[in-house]
Amino acid sequence: MMCTRQCSVGRHAKLVIGAVLAAWVGLGAGVLVGKEPKPSKTHRSRTFPQVQYPPSRRTDHVDIYHGTKVADPYRWLEDVDSEETRKWVEAQNRVTFRVLESIPEREAIRKRLTQLWNYERFGPAVKRGDRYFFVHNNGLQNQSVLKISKGLHGDAQLLLDPNKMSEDGTVALAAWVPSDSGKLVALAIAGAGSDWRELKVLDAETRQMRSDRVQWVKFSSIAWLPDDSGFYYSRYDEPPPGKELTGINYHQKLYFHRLGTPQSEDRLVYQRPDHKEWGFSGEVTDDGDFLIISVWRGTDPKSQIFYQPLQGEETGKTVELLAGFDAEYTFVGNDGPIFYVLTDRDAPRRRLVAIDIRRPDPSKWRDVIPERAETLEGVSYIGDRFFANYLKDAHAMVRMVAPDGKDLGELPLPGIGSVGGFTGRKGDEETFYAFTGFTTPTTIYRFDLKENRSEVFRQPKVDFDPDQYETKQVFYRSKDGTRVPMFLTYRKGLKRDGNNPTILYGYGGFNISITPSFNIGNLVWMEMGGVYAVANLRGGAEYGRKWHEAGMLHKKQNVFDDFIAAAEWLIENKITSPGKLAIRGGSNGGLLVGAVMTQRPELFGAALPAVGVMDMLRFHKFTIGWAWTSEYGSSDDPEQFKTLLKYSPLHNIKKGTHYPATLITTADHDDRVVPGHSFKFAAALQHAQGGPEPVLIRIETRAGHGAGTPVSKRIAEAADRLAFLLVALDFHLPKDWKIEEENPMR
Repeated sequence: MMCTRQCSVGRHAKLVIGAVLAAWVGLGAGVLVGKEPKPSKTHRSRTFPQVQYPPSRRTDHVDIYHGTKVADPYRWLEDVDSEETRKWVEAQNRVTFRVLESIPEREAIRKRLTQLWNYERFGPAVKRGDRYFFVHNNGLQNQSVLKISKGLHGDAQLLLDPNKMSEDGTVALAAWVPSDSGKLVALAIAGAGSDWRELKVLDAETRQMRSDRVQWVKFSSIAWLPDDSGFYYSRYDEPPPGKELTGINYHQKLYFHRLGTPQSEDRLVYQRPDHKEWGFSGEVTDDGDFLIISVWRGTDPKSQIFYQPLQGEETGKTVELLAGFDAEYTFVGNDGPIFYVLTDRDAPRRRLVAIDIRRPDPSKWRDVIPERAETLEGVSYIGDRFFANYLKDAHAMVRMVAPDGKDLGELPLPGIGSVGGFTGRKGDEETFYAFTGFTTPTTIYRFDLKENRSEVFRQPKVDFDPDQYETKQVFYRSKDGTRVPMFLTYRKGLKRDGNNPTILYGYGGFNISITPSFNIGNLVWMEMGGVYAVANLRGGAEYGRKWHEAGMLHKKQNVFDDFIAAAEWLIENKITSPGKLAIRGGSNGGLLVGAVMTQRPELFGAALPAVGVMDMLRFHKFTIGWAWTSEYGSSDDPEQFKTLLKYSPLHNIKKGTHYPATLITTADHDDRVVPGHSFKFAAALQHAQGGPEPVLIRIETRAGHGAGTPVSKRIAEAADRLAFLLVALDFHLPKDWKIEEENPMR
């Protein structure tokens, strides 16, 4: 799924929210790219029940793009709140759940998912004053709770339980930021999966919520002043009634909220009415001397850094330190007037530079961490050193470096995986980080800077034996010869006979790296006998800026070619076969699945596009979709329109084609990739399907793009997805696969 600008510790996340392309529609038809589909296998041990799709009204609506007529017969499905659309959603869900409920193993899969999901989980701790804050889930809580302890090993007490904020568990704690003293916590509350946030303030001592309430916040950081008097945040203007989930988001503004005052009195800190696409993220330096204003423009990694002094005669004056959007810049920390900035300027795989703001000319910059062969993903300034998080062939490596550039050595990691966290500030004597892998549940480590060593701080216990599984990394060649990495994880003893049910996952976009992570749904899939494959496609950040740029705009087809080549490698190496291969991806990855299944439908047995951008001609007309034009281009541009047209999933559906069994998933409150994308794609694919395989759409209610989805809904969706694949890929649960009556680990 796409992340937002608020991914926080270390490197600021990019506003990555999006996806899509453009295309040519001819009443649901388009250009089929690739080989002619082969006839399906006739000998199957199991099949889906016959499906009668609900009627999807087709209209004669036509748009003209640069002289090209493009039919959009399901335009009415973009109005997600209309009575007709609501009835269509209800009818589609009835058909989908009737099919899913007919699968005998569905309930057993759900039970096993529930058993394995029921394990204690923790997030990295954040220390403020003498208090430690962290999130915790006892196993099956719909939402993780916020806890607090005095001292490292003090009794953890409940600070906030978002599960009590709604009956169905759909209200989530999207972000939490303690004040410098640790006496207050700013909370970002999200409802029903929406990107909109409501900010509140909790008194950590009394456990009481203060009267402060800030609304219409989206894609925002939260930055306290050192004296706890208030915080900086970013917001949009209140949308017109009825447009909260679909209206376009422009003109973000940076504000300061003083505690105890109404939002109407919040001070406007910075805005740019001359640049409606600009967004702002505020950050206060650890010494309290500067407000850092990170400026972003859509999903383009190129950014700007401005600052305002918070002390002295120049207080409140905005200085444009790094302007022009000429490169990627991320503020890491400072020693007085020396600012440390992570950048890809003159370093496609990034470097850390020291900039003296009194002499900011680039010729005066000093390399603290020069560019290496590995990709520098993020840097945190904690205690007396920098923690530099690298990617080496898409898995983590961490090095420690002093402010003068001295190499302090590598931080040992327990295996192939991903790291995150590194919470803390300059002057701290400890930091907390998380490590995870495909078969390693997220484990929290504490690093003691004085002792220079790590120790396990919180380690979950999951009811499975990781020694039964193995992860291997392979490399394959894409269509143009590019070398692409792919991870394979499966139970030991895998037979390369071409008969293994396999999920191939990909994303490939927005400068986002896809690295190893633990997922209960994937674990159950492997228990069922499946292989889980992750391809690190171009368009991501695995190998720096050039890798990203090789998969964007007019080069987007490279991403699809990389994914197709991964599928072909799995088949050629007898890991699986077309009838046993499923492809899966969400958001930009949903676009990936939609594009590839329309280009090479004969290559796959099943397709699982989730919350995907399917209409590449109109994505920029909703919510934050305009921000994705830096990644995809826009149908408003004649040449970019031609590119988008060639791969837009909606517009490349060809009537009579034998498409793989497809389960589309979306949610009614997705205001990132609005559900109209999936609605229109499902209607068009159902109309065009020339084979017996079903085209189903599962529409979650009171949910959004993915973040904040309750555990109960996540389990239910995973059970439906895995049960669907049992039939679509024509296999059965292993004979030794069983459900214990009670989870022995609880």
